[in-house]
Amino acid sequence: MPGANLTRVEAEERATVVSNVTYQVALDLTKGPRTFLSQAIIGFDAKPGESTFLDLIADEVSAIELNGEGLDPAQVYRDSRIELAGLKEHNQIKVTALCVYSRTGEGLHRSVDPSDGNVYLYSQFEVPDARRVYGVFDQPDIKATFDFTVTAPASWQVLSNMPAVSEEALDQETDPGTLEGGKSESCRRWVFETTPVMSSYLTAFTAGPYASWTSEYSNEDGRTIPMGLYCRQALKDSLAKDVDYLFDVTKKGFAFYAKTWDLPFPWAKYDQVFVPEYNAGAMENIGLVTFRDSYIFESKATGAQINRRVETVLHELAHMWFGDLVTMKWWNDLWLNESFAEFMSTLATAEASEWSDDWATFCSGEKSWALTEDQMPTTHPVVAPINDLHDTEVNFDGITYAKGGSVLKQLVAWVGRDQFFQGIHQYLVSNSYGNATLNDLLAELEKTSGRDLGRWSKLWLEEAGITTLISKVQTDADGVITSMAIDQTAPEDHPVLRPHHLAVGFYDLDDQGQVVRTDRFELDVDGGHTEVTAARGRKRPALILINDDDLTYAKLRLDQASLDFVSENLYRVQDRLTRAIIWLSLWDMTRDAEFPAERFIGLSLKALATEHQSTTFRYALSQISTAAHHFVAGRRRQPILQLVAQSLWDLARKAEPGSDEQFQLVRAYLGYGDDPDFEETARGLLSGDLKLEGLEIDNNTRWVIIHALAAHDLLADGEIDQELSRHDTTENREFAMGARAALPTAKAKDWAWDQALNNQDLTNAQIGAVADGFSGSGQESLFDPYVDRFFEAVDWIWEHKTFHIAETLLNPLSAGGLYPSSADPRALVEAGDDWLDSHQDAPKALRGMIAQNTAASRRFLKVRSYNEQLRRND
Repeated sequence: MPGANLTRVEAEERATVVSNVTYQVALDLTKGPRTFLSQAIIGFDAKPGESTFLDLIADEVSAIELNGEGLDPAQVYRDSRIELAGLKEHNQIKVTALCVYSRTGEGLHRSVDPSDGNVYLYSQFEVPDARRVYGVFDQPDIKATFDFTVTAPASWQVLSNMPAVSEEALDQETDPGTLEGGKSESCRRWVFETTPVMSSYLTAFTAGPYASWTSEYSNEDGRTIPMGLYCRQALKDSLAKDVDYLFDVTKKGFAFYAKTWDLPFPWAKYDQVFVPEYNAGAMENIGLVTFRDSYIFESKATGAQINRRVETVLHELAHMWFGDLVTMKWWNDLWLNESFAEFMSTLATAEASEWSDDWATFCSGEKSWALTEDQMPTTHPVVAPINDLHDTEVNFDGITYAKGGSVLKQLVAWVGRDQFFQGIHQYLVSNSYGNATLNDLLAELEKTSGRDLGRWSKLWLEEAGITTLISKVQTDADGVITSMAIDQTAPEDHPVLRPHHLAVGFYDLDDQGQVVRTDRFELDVDGGHTEVTAARGRKRPALILINDDDLTYAKLRLDQASLDFVSENLYRVQDRLTRAIIWLSLWDMTRDAEFPAERFIGLSLKALATEHQSTTFRYALSQISTAAHHFVAGRRRQPILQLVAQSLWDLARKAEPGSDEQFQLVRAYLGYGDDPDFEETARGLLSGDLKLEGLEIDNNTRWVIIHALAAHDLLADGEIDQELSRHDTTENREFAMGARAALPTAKAKDWAWDQALNNQDLTNAQIGAVADGFSGSGQESLFDPYVDRFFEAVDWIWEHKTFHIAETLLNPLSAGGLYPSSADPRALVEAGDDWLDSHQDAPKALRGMIAQNTAASRRFLKVRSYNEQLRRND
């Protein structure tokens, strides 16, 4: 048996055998710091005489009973599965096991807060890890009802998907180690209401002395929905400042979704819990959503971070209908859950919150992520082929989320907004509490729109890659457009052209020197060449923007006159979404070696002086950094880095005191350290001797400065420990690990490497911090020895680490992990190609990680070579 890696074929076979499933699950969380007791009684129907298996990942299975007959665990439990043979029409299996608390954010995670010694538990079961907590048919299309009972320390608060129906004090004490510091206390038992029919990966628990706040929502069906917010005690003062705001955002989401889909919130309650050491941003557990608690802002947050938190709250809320009420049959339709929630959360944020420019946020952030991933060798169709769970694990990516969300926005433009949401209503109503597929959705949309979506789906959802739309414009001597066309091309690896419904915008300078839209028209683009007849006979404007309002998903290439104009006047463009579209197009050209890196840096620095859209600002800073560190010609790199650093500091000093722009600019400046005054400036900010009006040097900013000084070997011995002793918290321990790993010495890098791979006491978050600190600073020569070490370690990491930890080390979404990206890119490409050639049969997920790393280094080489050639031609 392939064990923990369930295949689609196995899942389909099991679903034909098993039906009408019920669970009674009892957990005892008082048995010490390493394991907990799990008892599950599962009733199910089956075809008489058939065999199947139950999923369970446990440290020890002490008892298994099938239909009243005891089974020997040594005989029937192996490879994370319990074999069930000789089934009857009606069956009951009882499983008693000791399961292990996780330190990796998978299953039931246990975290100890160093600031007060409190213990916090939370579950994370996607992709399916309910089997790490109780015996289960762990696949999305075997839906069931669940009765949960949890025994825990009496001082804790225990939550699950449904409200508790009883809490009972027990004549029982916690075992040693359950609580920290040698403490023990009495126990309580929580019993929860039976759930509606639901998928196992959406079941959830949190337990611990969480701080709490409550509210309620008057649901559109007349019910009153209890609401809760929860966090660690150490963070309660910080969350308390935002409780009213978060409840308000959530309630606006309830109302927006109920109105848009004409379907009220379907569940019994809605709790939102902020948890430590979380791998994802959040998880849509029914009635019990978990969020990473970095969304609680102890220190000043950027507008982009606050905006992102609103999007995340509304993203998870959207899942209560789309994903939870109606669930995919298999993980190949994961995109339906995530793309839809991504699209809807952006729409709700833009139309139901104060973040009305959220489509600019989406373009600058999510869409740039999609473009990057869609040009990797690992790109895949939005509806991805998912043969097993490992395939699923790597599909939480920019295609599934961001491209999928972009494609849904195009679908709305294609069929019409009213027709789209009428179709969604029918889809949700027809499949409530069940499972559905893409074809079920398309059938409803075809009914409401009258469009045949078969070809559209084939080209947009079932084919990989991204096309390029190229604007071609000709004018006469008087500047009147005689012809305009939009050409569409596709990459050789994915030669598929798509139909687009898009807008073309005309822009000119107004009397105040702002670039504003003067005209706009929509059209369908299909095939390799589309004439834009509506443009003929019109006076040519300064800028012709194809894909105005960002209705479709494609790479954009402006006509030469428009490109020249925006290269000089991006900072004058008035509309935030328009700026984001243009900026992303310029960045894409820079990444494709079609636009000079130094020119991109220059125009971006100029545009930062007038940009106030926080996410666009954030991504522009990141793109400037990538261009300066990796794209410019080698002999120009150091002068450009110094120029950028000095420019960012100058912009920070000129920014409005206390503004988001000032805050982002200072933090970005600290990421360079290439100007002659860096140490004096950083030290002055840390000590308070240097002040910028409105800039508070709070806890997190202090750690940014400490990390920046560490990255340039400007700290005295013991200075990191001294900073940590000021305030020893979960977050600050992670900051300290990252700062130690950032030191640009051979000794520090060797220490970081060893810690990331071999220190079993580190949490998942600490492993991420030390790995990212390792790769995030240091000269090329410091990392050259790690090229061979990295590729020699890959197989060992995959074999000995869980998926999420392996991803953190090899190819994380957010940063570099242990991949030595600052080493000689030629050596990295050669070593990466060699590894891929010699590992043709490696798991798809692992090959994908290495292929992405290698492709990134190959792009660095290509773009750097282009800019080197430009310098030689000057």
